[in-house]
Amino acid sequence: MKYIAEFRDGELARGLAKTIAATVNPTREYRLMEFCGGHTHAISRYGLQDLLPANVRLIHGPGCPVCVLPIGRIDSAIALATQHDVILCTYADTLRVPASGGLSLLKAKAQGADIRMVYSSADALRIAQDNPSRAVVFFAIGFETTTPPTAAIILQAQRLQLANFSVLCNHVLTPAAMVHIMESQQDPAAVAIDGFVGPAHVSTVIGSGQYEGFVARYQRPVVIAGFEPLDVMQAILMLIQQINTGRAEVENEFTRAVRRDGNRKAQGLCEQVFELRDRFDWRGLGEVPLSALKIRPEFAQFDAELRYQVGYAQVPDHKACECAAILRGHKRPADCKVFGTVCTPDHPLGACMVSSEGACAAHYTYGRFRGGG
Repeated sequence: MKYIAEFRDGELARGLAKTIAATVNPTREYRLMEFCGGHTHAISRYGLQDLLPANVRLIHGPGCPVCVLPIGRIDSAIALATQHDVILCTYADTLRVPASGGLSLLKAKAQGADIRMVYSSADALRIAQDNPSRAVVFFAIGFETTTPPTAAIILQAQRLQLANFSVLCNHVLTPAAMVHIMESQQDPAAVAIDGFVGPAHVSTVIGSGQYEGFVARYQRPVVIAGFEPLDVMQAILMLIQQINTGRAEVENEFTRAVRRDGNRKAQGLCEQVFELRDRFDWRGLGEVPLSALKIRPEFAQFDAELRYQVGYAQVPDHKACECAAILRGHKRPADCKVFGTVCTPDHPLGACMVSSEGACAAHYTYGRFRGGG
């Protein structure tokens, strides 16, 4: 398949591994964070860490959408579905994220709440059109990749004058989270980061230019990479080359999809419908300023947070769960005492074990923890 098979070529991967081994400086360490959960999945699936020299360490970042959603936000969605008799629609992985009281959206559904899995935001709008006597809420989550479709359905709902549809907005922003990670480097538990593998899908929307200010401020290189194994290997090589020569630049390995300016149409949709929140609570990162979006007042009739006066309360993770430290890159999945025992993909205790993009789920699924990675 075009753009798939040629980026999974084993011989090319071995060649890249040899080039990386010949390029690294054996007297130093390279600590590289892959921000996106899609990269984490690829690294675990194809065993990329095993192809790298011992002094190149890959650190998993917070770029898994359901992993960074705090428990309090799931609690709010469950309260909407159970106390306001709405049809609550959301993406599949979100249903399984553990909430307070041993609940999840899936368990609330089993107890009678009308909660439905959708493949796209357009599905939620269609459900609202098909059920005019019921209120329908789309529980919207994700980074910049899923934000434009949410903006599009709010505009479509306005055009259709759909009175029974609203959105509970939880969209978050990648650059703000990267800034927060660098600002947290003073934490004694933090692992120093030498460079970032930048997200692919997000960057198709926001463009590579969005990282230039970050790189200039923190002097850490960012290389945007696709999700295939050769993409990731090539990005690692490009980062090492920058570090060796003392450069800190934005480079784009994923040139087949990412442009410097990104997708202007998608950006325009988001700017029309959303505005920045002052602060937003992330699982693992805590409250991060200017890191999430809310619906503009002009579209207040489609804002479930206003319509239903949805409250939010911070809820701590399970005491045994190390998701927060793993999302900050401070710990590895296998460092968690409940990893692979009490907490598994079939019975997740923490959010990182839910989605295939979660660091714990990826490590468990492909058995990478057995090698100590």
